[in-house]
Amino acid sequence: MKSRIIGLTGGIASGKSFVSQLIKEQGFHVIDADEVVHKLQKKGGKLYRVLVDFFGETILQSDGEIDRPKLSSLFFSNQEVKQKVSQLQDDIIRETLAFERECASQNHEIFFMDIPLLFERHYESSVDEVWLVYVDKQTQLNRLMARDHYSEEEAMKRITSQESLEAKKKKADVIIDNSGSKEVTKQKVLTLLKQIFS
Repeated sequence: MKSRIIGLTGGIASGKSFVSQLIKEQGFHVIDADEVVHKLQKKGGKLYRVLVDFFGETILQSDGEIDRPKLSSLFFSNQEVKQKVSQLQDDIIRETLAFERECASQNHEIFFMDIPLLFERHYESSVDEVWLVYVDKQTQLNRLMARDHYSEEEAMKRITSQESLEAKKKKADVIIDNSGSKEVTKQKVLTLLKQIFS
């Protein structure tokens, strides 16, 4: 059985998690790259050691787990640091996602891989097609500032650390415009999921 693998991606605050949740609710298997990374960064995980070796124990909470907001601010504070840490983590994440994909291929005819940095990390060859959750830049900025209480500068730093949604739009096979209400987006997603089987 050859599985059909659909890559799901977006940009920060584009609503990708909402779309991913809808897909799961319809009974589809979704490999969530963020969840995979969180597990790997937990105490005893493969990435935990890598990050503590790199940043030192200042990134740890009192319970010994990684302080995620602190890690995030250190990660985004310096382009060189960001690049080095990405390189250190990349092989481990890639290997784990490949293993998850292999397992899912044994059990699911169609499944999704939710990968935020799908284009930036060149995962296109790991999937058969790419669905992009899209919003225009102003909407993205407003939503990110409202969601995470960032200043405009902090929000822009995070948005520009990823490839722009306009650039991703040109590479994706399916565009899910999430600029409107959640209900409108939900109907678009449900229609797309029905078409998979037609």
